[in-house]
Amino acid sequence: MIDGNLKQFDRDVMGTPFMSDPISNDENSGHPDAANRLREQPRMPSAAQLRGAAPPFSLRARGHDDQRSPSYRGSLENEVRRQMYEPEAMPRPQRKPFSALTFLSWLAIVAACTAVLIMVIAASTKPFWQGVGAQRDASSEAPQASRLSDRLAMIPAPVDDAAGTAAAARAQQSSSVQSQHSRFAVLEQKAINFPVRGVTDSEIRFGISAPFSGPAKELGQNMKLGIDAAFNVANTNGGVHGRQLRLIAVDDGYEPARTAETMKQLYEQDQVFGIVGNVGTPTAVVALPYALDRRMLFYGAFTGASLLRRDPPDRYVFNYRASYAEETDAVVRYLVKVRRLRPEQIAVFAQQDSYGDAGFAGVAKAIRSLQGGTDSTILRLNYKRNTVDVDEAVSQLQKYRIPIKAVVMVPAYRAAARFIEKTRDLYPSMIYTSVSFVGSTALANELMLLGQKYATGVIVTQVVPAVDGHSSVVLDYKSALSKYFPGEPPDYVSLEGYVAGSVLVEALKRNGPRLDTERLVDSFENLHDFDMGIGTPVTFGLSEHQGVHKVWGTELDATGHYQPVDLQ
Repeated sequence: MIDGNLKQFDRDVMGTPFMSDPISNDENSGHPDAANRLREQPRMPSAAQLRGAAPPFSLRARGHDDQRSPSYRGSLENEVRRQMYEPEAMPRPQRKPFSALTFLSWLAIVAACTAVLIMVIAASTKPFWQGVGAQRDASSEAPQASRLSDRLAMIPAPVDDAAGTAAAARAQQSSSVQSQHSRFAVLEQKAINFPVRGVTDSEIRFGISAPFSGPAKELGQNMKLGIDAAFNVANTNGGVHGRQLRLIAVDDGYEPARTAETMKQLYEQDQVFGIVGNVGTPTAVVALPYALDRRMLFYGAFTGASLLRRDPPDRYVFNYRASYAEETDAVVRYLVKVRRLRPEQIAVFAQQDSYGDAGFAGVAKAIRSLQGGTDSTILRLNYKRNTVDVDEAVSQLQKYRIPIKAVVMVPAYRAAARFIEKTRDLYPSMIYTSVSFVGSTALANELMLLGQKYATGVIVTQVVPAVDGHSSVVLDYKSALSKYFPGEPPDYVSLEGYVAGSVLVEALKRNGPRLDTERLVDSFENLHDFDMGIGTPVTFGLSEHQGVHKVWGTELDATGHYQPVDLQ
């Protein structure tokens, strides 16, 4: 009965059935407690389920009519309706308090992610930026990727599979290598165009300070002639890497006092790249420090003095020829071992300056080596530079207590000819020898003017093959003379200039188009076993700045021509 009344109540008043869980009389006796329990009941998901469930409480059975007041019943009905049909209040999640440590943690994470992203982009675009930088260096008009989208488009796209990743890596590496090669090519081109003293796109200027006037003028003229011949051959064939070679000559008169001015002129006014073929030892005493202070190339000087052959060598000094010490050693050994002279029977006729000192030191060293290191007195006969005043030397020779059988001369050609002229009749069997600096052709001409007896038998050591020989370098030299300087006779000095100039041309070719002094020095030091047809290879090195050590022997005949002599 009660259950039927409750359902009717639900339809009439509330419109929805109650849950079927009955409420005990004890619970009905105090409605506040009953309301609290109703709030704790879970909300059912559907009306059908609710209709099938037991009501949460039961009405006290006092017949069909409830004995409680209408106000109480109304409040109870409202409470029941709210519990069953209004949504339950959902608990709100509690927020953690926001602190400075949390902020810093997020900031660090963001910074780390940004740094990783930048590194990835930079590594991917490095070859591109290098290529763009090289193009910018090469020319301001070179096309460049100016938009960021263009640059990013050049980054290889990521791939999923391993094979694709490897292919992408190889492609990126190849692109990087190509960009590096492009960059180096651009830098090489820039270096070629970089201004270097004495070097332009079409020309390389060298300078020579030598006597073109005075008693030794033939030496300077012939040395320049030989170098010009070698340069002309190279220029006719297109130059060296497209550049023509030019030699600028200034006259120092074989006087050291004038050499300082000539070197200054070549460096400051003529703006030469380097010095080649300077003539003389006393002038080299002045010219060499000037060149070294300015790190200029000082190559192929026409002197065998030791000051150009230090150990270790000066970085910017290179010599083609053998030294005076080597020339005098060869001739002294020839006189002692071949001509059977005693060392004390050998005297030295030398110029009274550093040139004569170098030659005399070579003779003394050779004699000491032959005598087992024993020092002995060597007669030195002197004359003053740029003069033919040899009377004091002749007088000193006559007064010497030991008979002299041979004289090793370290002179200029005119002084040598005068000394032979004044002593030949006094010592008919005297053997005269001279180092190569004398100027072989000039000496022969001077002696032939005096007569055959003055020329015959005079020995001159050489640093080049015989001019009358048939070596390939001599044939090339004579061909160049006839082509560029017709009418000029072959000469040992100009042959030395030609050979020295040809070696310089070879070093320039090996150097490459990018030319500066330091690179050319390296090219010289890496020039090994260069065979140019002189009968011995030309070789330089880090500790070897003299290309050739061979000494050739020649002897004048009655016709004034030099014949080869075996000095061994």
